[in-house]
Amino acid sequence: MKSITIQGTKRESVGKKSTKALRDAELVPCVVYGGEAPLNFSAEEKAFKGLVYTPEAHTVSIELNGETIPAVLQDIQFHPITDKILHVDFYQLSDDKPVVMEVPVRLTGRSKGVVAGGVLRQSFRKLKVKAIPANLPDEVVVDVTSLKIGNKLYVGGIKTEGFSFVHPDNAVVVAVKMSRNAMKGGAVAEDEDEEGATEEGAAPAEETAAE
Repeated sequence: MKSITIQGTKRESVGKKSTKALRDAELVPCVVYGGEAPLNFSAEEKAFKGLVYTPEAHTVSIELNGETIPAVLQDIQFHPITDKILHVDFYQLSDDKPVVMEVPVRLTGRSKGVVAGGVLRQSFRKLKVKAIPANLPDEVVVDVTSLKIGNKLYVGGIKTEGFSFVHPDNAVVVAVKMSRNAMKGGAVAEDEDEEGATEEGAAPAEETAAE
């Protein structure tokens, strides 16, 4: 997985006054968890451009006064009006300790249902995965070729290697719906299962809404 370097400065004071002064100077207050104790630091807002405003997943190398801390983004807060970054939380990586992070979902193939006039609906653009750092995937690749009208692909139907998903198995990742054009053309749902069984073999009891 690609890594982005963020240059930061350790914070000695973490009060409201200090935080406001940082933001006025276009600096972002940050915290790294997962070590012996939470580590507070600040970094320039522009340093987060390649981490936040991208569909790709990255780990982070935080450089603080000559020390490098490997981490992943855990949470980010934006101003509700200006969208300026207000605060960022990171989690420190350890070689043998699993970590949770979001990675993008990439669809491949052209589903049979779309060819028949259906519409592909993707519920998740990103999925949360859990793995040790060495096994974190750059993306989750989903082949939709076999999906017909009425079919759904669930989290439990996606093959994984070295990582797991932090979602219920019955969360719908992608589905092929009947379109108005397909209905007018007389297209019939093929192998549609009212119980929600998929061609991947998952038969969940209940669908969950996308996050």
